Amino acid sequence: MSETPLLERRAADVGAPLIEMRDIVKTFRNAAGEFTVLKGINLTVRRGEFVSVIGKSGSGKSTLLNMLTGIDHPTSGKVIVDGVDVYAMNESQRSLWRGRNLGIVFQFFQLLPMLTLLENVMLPMDYVGMYDFAERPERAMELLRMVGLEEHAHKLPQAVSTGQQQSTAIARALATDPPIIVADEPTGNLDTRASDRIIELFSELSRQGKTIVMVTHDPMMTRRTSRTVILTDGEVVNEAVAKALPLLPHPMMREVERRAEKRVYSPGELILRAQAPVEHFFIIVSGTVEVLHRRAGARTWRVAKLSAGDFFGEIELLRGGKAIASVRAADDGPVEVLVLSRQDFHWLMERSVLTEEAITRIVQQRLEEGRRARRPQGGILGGLFRREK
Repeated sequence: MSETPLLERRAADVGAPLIEMRDIVKTFRNAAGEFTVLKGINLTVRRGEFVSVIGKSGSGKSTLLNMLTGIDHPTSGKVIVDGVDVYAMNESQRSLWRGRNLGIVFQFFQLLPMLTLLENVMLPMDYVGMYDFAERPERAMELLRMVGLEEHAHKLPQAVSTGQQQSTAIARALATDPPIIVADEPTGNLDTRASDRIIELFSELSRQGKTIVMVTHDPMMTRRTSRTVILTDGEVVNEAVAKALPLLPHPMMREVERRAEKRVYSPGELILRAQAPVEHFFIIVSGTVEVLHRRAGARTWRVAKLSAGDFFGEIELLRGGKAIASVRAADDGPVEVLVLSRQDFHWLMERSVLTEEAITRIVQQRLEEGRRARRPQGGILGGLFRREK
């Protein structure tokens, strides 16, 4: 075998766009009529990300994976993977492409019961014709060793536990060294201990440079991933809204985005001026902003730097009064924000008691930090205006 370690990370590639879903629509037609499952999905996944996809049953999660893997065709839109238009290929080309570029992990494992674990792992290599025939058992054994199943290599699937079967399925998904691992509810049938092992294995693969896209029904699993994509009624929830307002029901997150106005500020442009009236609630989508405070008789200090998923303007909207600090776009690039009017902000507070309580706590925290920051001995607190984690 090659001396290059399996799953060697290509540092120069990490973070580059790998998967692009552009305006993906999927409509099913039957005798009862039409039903649109995906409604114009736009999603980019970067190389090396570990992405969890969550949403209620029927939100379109599995259909989204089918579009990514080429198992099903979108009604319209494009899927571009590493520069390749997946649906510009014919079926046989796409099947070979899938075998070489995607490792798929199913909820119910899909191991062939008459083959040993070793033979199951070798199967994708045989299908796409990768590696010399004599090299395949050695490579499969190395993958089983990686998931802690070397001593069970010659057993049939029914002779090992469900967790070990799922670990075998992951080893099989890595058989052709694909850059992308796609997993559909991979821990749905496992106990807590086995689930933790699988998620830790995925995390390690991500650290080694693999890109993981995992559908899960368990929001707790999202704490172990680098990014969470939320689907609701066939649409992707804006990630900045989900991060800023995590206690909102998913449909309300989408409603916030619909009601909000998108604005872009140039580098260094003033967004809020201290002591000026505040009529809007701001959620940062991209870029960074600086919160500036001027002490009496002193120069202006930057007391915080906020980024995507942080928000500002809520103190004045909840308590009344004028801006307690100035806010401007940082000098390193433009800032995109979603802006809710005062009326829509109060609609949000009335519709979600949990969100109102959370934001009220943040207001109290920020006001106290502001008081400490204004004291001569208090110093400048980087946490001022930072979203509660």
